[in-house]
Amino acid sequence: MAKGLIATAGVGVIIALGTIFVYLFSEVVPLFQGARLEQAQHFEMPGSDQAETLYVASERHQVAAVRFARDGVATFFNPRNGDVLDSVILDIPTGTVISSFAAAEPRSGVVAFGLSDGRALVVRHEYGISYPGGERKVTPSITYPLGEEPIRVSEAALAIRNIAVQEGARGFAIIAELADGSLHYARYEGRRNFMTGEMQLTRSLHQLPTPPYDVSRMLVDITLRNLIIGDEIGNLHYYDIHRPADAQRRDSVSVVEGVEGGVTAMEYLLGTVSVIVGGADGSLTQWFLVRDQDNIGRLTRIREFDRQPGAITHIFPEYSRKGFLVGDDSGHLGVHYATSARTLSVSKVSDDPITRVAMTPRNDGVLFAAGNQGLAYAGLHNPHPEISFAALWNRVWYEGREKPEYVWQSSSATDEFEPKFSFVPLSVGTLKAAFYAMLFAMPLAIMGAIYSAYFMTPRMRGYVKPTIEIMEALPTVILGFLAGLWMAPFVENHLPAVFSVLILMPLLMLVTAFLWTRVVPAVWRERVPPGWEAAILIPLVLFVGWISVYSSPWIEIALFDGDMRQWFTDQGIAYDQRNALVVGIAMGFAVIPTIFSIAEDAIFNVPKHLTQGSLALGATPWQTMVGVVLLTASPGIFSAVMIGFGRAVGETMIVLMATGNSPVVNFNIFEGMRTLSANIAVEMSEAARGGSHYRILFLAALVLFMATFILNTIAEIVRQRLRRKYSSL
Repeated sequence: MAKGLIATAGVGVIIALGTIFVYLFSEVVPLFQGARLEQAQHFEMPGSDQAETLYVASERHQVAAVRFARDGVATFFNPRNGDVLDSVILDIPTGTVISSFAAAEPRSGVVAFGLSDGRALVVRHEYGISYPGGERKVTPSITYPLGEEPIRVSEAALAIRNIAVQEGARGFAIIAELADGSLHYARYEGRRNFMTGEMQLTRSLHQLPTPPYDVSRMLVDITLRNLIIGDEIGNLHYYDIHRPADAQRRDSVSVVEGVEGGVTAMEYLLGTVSVIVGGADGSLTQWFLVRDQDNIGRLTRIREFDRQPGAITHIFPEYSRKGFLVGDDSGHLGVHYATSARTLSVSKVSDDPITRVAMTPRNDGVLFAAGNQGLAYAGLHNPHPEISFAALWNRVWYEGREKPEYVWQSSSATDEFEPKFSFVPLSVGTLKAAFYAMLFAMPLAIMGAIYSAYFMTPRMRGYVKPTIEIMEALPTVILGFLAGLWMAPFVENHLPAVFSVLILMPLLMLVTAFLWTRVVPAVWRERVPPGWEAAILIPLVLFVGWISVYSSPWIEIALFDGDMRQWFTDQGIAYDQRNALVVGIAMGFAVIPTIFSIAEDAIFNVPKHLTQGSLALGATPWQTMVGVVLLTASPGIFSAVMIGFGRAVGETMIVLMATGNSPVVNFNIFEGMRTLSANIAVEMSEAARGGSHYRILFLAALVLFMATFILNTIAEIVRQRLRRKYSSL
């Protein structure tokens, strides 16, 4: 019956572990799936099908969308079937035509029309939501943020050949290239009346340096500081327009070399930091400004994406993520994501060139115009584009950073935030915490087990072993609480004491042992029964601890100018109050009982005939311990170490409470860390169920599960080999 119960329990454990693995794996698999584009539904072009489509966009509920056409008509329609909801004729002056068009960041809904008389009309498409009778009603409308009359961007009445528009926190920026090649900047700055909420704008006109090239696309960021221009020979040019009177071209880089048509499409990603550049050769690259050693921003090529089959015709960024949609002249539609450098999908959706593309605000639908086929809508399933193996384990060049880095930062206060999901800081933090805990616990536990099992008198062993094993029942949350609120400030204020203990304790123990064996008279030594010598060290340990703490301020004044922490900082060594030293000591106390108990049992259970035979042959007790006992007990000692290591790797509460939970990549003992287990505990309550962040935390659990499984498997293989090797003793 016992055999059957034990076998059943063992199989049950295996099944439970397998079930856990399957469940974790099922939650993780969707992270690495690509985007799926549904079958496109084509419908006739809303409004006039004779006029060129300049821009399309949808509101978030996919009830209404807008199409701006070359004839100056804004048509609102149902994006799923093309039914016209409303049409608005824009205030284009009689006798003028639309010569250029540009759209600001999609979230603003702002677009600009460059006119043939040198003026520009800025409009905004908006969608009011009401709930009459409890049902949602979306009411589209057109507004004029800079007035219904077209505005003049320069004194010259020449046609605007290229235009760029952007709305920022302080107003609007309009950049216009006129027919003569000159570049003009109309800046609208304003202050919002805190009583009425109205924005009062003031206009200023500026002329920028004339570009010596044919402009193909212009972009302004939402800070209204940076202008990026693409030309027809494949170059990007960066202008600093923060001070328009002193504006100048700061940087020029080559994007597409030797390709006729050069830069054919260009668009800012969410937040207007990164620029996606499409070329006539189908190339797609990401660029943003990186400051050099002189603190000057330089356009830098960050990454490239899979090449599209045809020349890039239009790029549309996602509303809430760093992804983008691409159309080319061979009828292909591509879905890409910047941070993970993934090309999630490239689909052939038309035989004609795609002229305009748009993604819905919730990233679940696509609108596109292809040739003379009207418009088409396709559902899009793309829930987790942020994740790739490269983004998780390699250095990634994030926006605003000077170089590729390992970073974990899952949330922020801004919508433009770029999630950073590198597992390297968490994995390094896990190993760092376990390493310092084992560095503290392993020598104490193993040496204590050796002395307790072999040298200590049975009576003293009867006190020591149960006392240490009771430590294992102490809740780790208590250890973490004491470490974070008491030990961390104590260590910070008594740093010399910590190092004094590390130096003085072993030194004075050796001195005491020398005096006991060489100086103390034999009569006194014989009064201490064999195996009770360790009791002599108890007052020594207490004395060393007291003298180290007492002398700490004097040592700090004498050697470190009164502040050892500041001395570390001056030497370039960062010091955090809650650091790996504190975690190592606290977690070491949690791990010591596990290692001690298993190792002590393994040593104590070495057959007596082996030790007695060794002693009978003339070996000393210490030689017997090193040459016979340790070898025979090595499988058990190794198991104790690996079980303790597994405990340290999976520990949560101590790390959570005794560190700053900062995901850094270093092994500095004076800095904190964030471990995989602590990260799961901290962020699981904040993660939306089924979202990318949620599944990444499951991936962290799977990584932790697999790491401990592999380590335990290796440990068991080594233990079995040690057991076979020394079983003949």
